[in-house]
Amino acid sequence: MKRLYGLVTEDIFYRCQKRTKYSALLFGLCFFHSVLIERRKFLMLGWNVFYGFNNSDFEVSESLISIYLDEYEETPWDALKYLVAGVMYGGHVTDDIDRRLLTTYINDVFNDKAVTTDYYQLSSLPHYFIPRQGELLAYRDYIESLPTADHPEAFGQHTNADIASQIIETRNLLGTLLSLRPQVSDTDGESQEDKVLALAADVLKRIPENIDFEATRKLLADDPTPLNVVLLQEIQRYNALLDVIRTSLVDLQKGIQGLVVMSSDLEQVLICMSEGKVPPLWEKAYPSHKPLGSWTRDLVARVEQFAKWAETGHQPIIFWMSGFTFPTGFLTAVLQTCARRNNISVDSLQWEFNVSTLDDTNIIETPKDGVWVKGLYLEGAGWEKRSSHLVEASPMMLVNPIPTVHFNPVEAKKKSMKGMYLCPCYYYSNRTGSSGRPSFIVGVDLKSGQYPPEHWIKRGTALLMSLDY
Repeated sequence: MKRLYGLVTEDIFYRCQKRTKYSALLFGLCFFHSVLIERRKFLMLGWNVFYGFNNSDFEVSESLISIYLDEYEETPWDALKYLVAGVMYGGHVTDDIDRRLLTTYINDVFNDKAVTTDYYQLSSLPHYFIPRQGELLAYRDYIESLPTADHPEAFGQHTNADIASQIIETRNLLGTLLSLRPQVSDTDGESQEDKVLALAADVLKRIPENIDFEATRKLLADDPTPLNVVLLQEIQRYNALLDVIRTSLVDLQKGIQGLVVMSSDLEQVLICMSEGKVPPLWEKAYPSHKPLGSWTRDLVARVEQFAKWAETGHQPIIFWMSGFTFPTGFLTAVLQTCARRNNISVDSLQWEFNVSTLDDTNIIETPKDGVWVKGLYLEGAGWEKRSSHLVEASPMMLVNPIPTVHFNPVEAKKKSMKGMYLCPCYYYSNRTGSSGRPSFIVGVDLKSGQYPPEHWIKRGTALLMSLDY
């Protein structure tokens, strides 16, 4: 903010005729710009995509405020919000969830209360407010008095957001240091190749057998429902993945023993396994940030879910949606199943979400329409199970499991979103996703509890289907 006010000269500051409104909105714009830039330190809890907001955005927005205040007797809030947040700053934004956050912040600083209320609060912390109208130097002096270290609450964030971002940065630093270590034998004489050989043998022993695709196809031949088609597609993908893992591990063992030539792919598998990472060759079926050990256990659980389903031919009572390589395909199949059962168009359906207050052991039958889904985690919030609404996360609780959710397709109607937070659900912690594979799956309506939805928007609250450990 100090830097931004350094861009404002005396001529600029005093050119607007409506001094009271202009000075308040200028300070609000400085706070808005500063928050947008500083939120980047929270990584994925700050922005899904990092944007290059710059001084030009601020300077043009300041000019727009001055011009529109002089031109109109009543402040054209909607026009100012659109031009500043929708065009100038919004022109950088490519993600819909980030755009929603941008709109939430601009609504806080561009409103009638901001220009009529003395010491209008800009955050829940008492230090951040719009000072009374004064000279340019008075605003600069006030900015100098602000805390040098910004508390997460200044951005509408929880203290856990600071902890989560620092953990990620530390993990990245240690991973870089680990990759720089010399590839030499340990003091006990065990070389890198010996360790990888033992690890390869262990992974080969742990990964399950392929699911019998042909037997499953014959079993489901008389019941070609959309969900059964999804099952067959998932079996094909996981069988292909298991074949790739086995082939690469067997070839790696031979390569280490000098029986085959080490290709670049095998070399990469060797390096990744020695560092406890998942080789890129194995990540083509689905994205994940888990280390090798957790990833292997997760793979076993994923295959086990589909193996049981394929063996019996009956869908599970509760689906572990995180186990699907393409959850959007699964959700589309659920919509198609409901549309066929009720003889309506699939385009006329929308999702209704009900979070269960029961334990999974008490859910003993499938719902009439839709599916039960388990294994989702809340990031940026906690969950009150009895009342079924969002609450503040406990200190150091970076993610919180949410009870089983009923994904229920209903005919599209205008929903009342009062007291509801549209919570984005992501496949894994990288909310941006990768090229050709977005991480966003679906928006889930959750009760916002005692706080308005804007509170959780600033918190960056989201559902994750998979964790990093």
